[in-house]
Amino acid sequence: MEQICVVTTVVDARSVADVLAAAAVAGRLAACAQVGGQLDSTYWWQSAIQTTAEWTLQFKTAPDRVTALVDQLRANHPYEVPEILVTRVESGNPDYAAWVHEHTRP
Repeated sequence: MEQICVVTTVVDARSVADVLAAAAVAGRLAACAQVGGQLDSTYWWQSAIQTTAEWTLQFKTAPDRVTALVDQLRANHPYEVPEILVTRVESGNPDYAAWVHEHTRP
């Protein structure tokens, strides 16, 4: 199986999530982007505990596209310090992995 990566982030508005998802797929930085439902995040920010409603995004991409995807997310993310996490998938459906690779080629 060709290796794939899952890149995740969260944003504070569904409309922002939709824009980030569409840009990544249109630019072939991700073969697929999924916007998850609203959740509440509790975290430290500026010396205080904050709780914010956020939307999750998951991007499926090829390892050689991760850096460009992360760069695009950082450049367009509304947060000062965005959560952007990259996970390498060790196993899965080889047909899906091939599809991800095919659709992340410029």
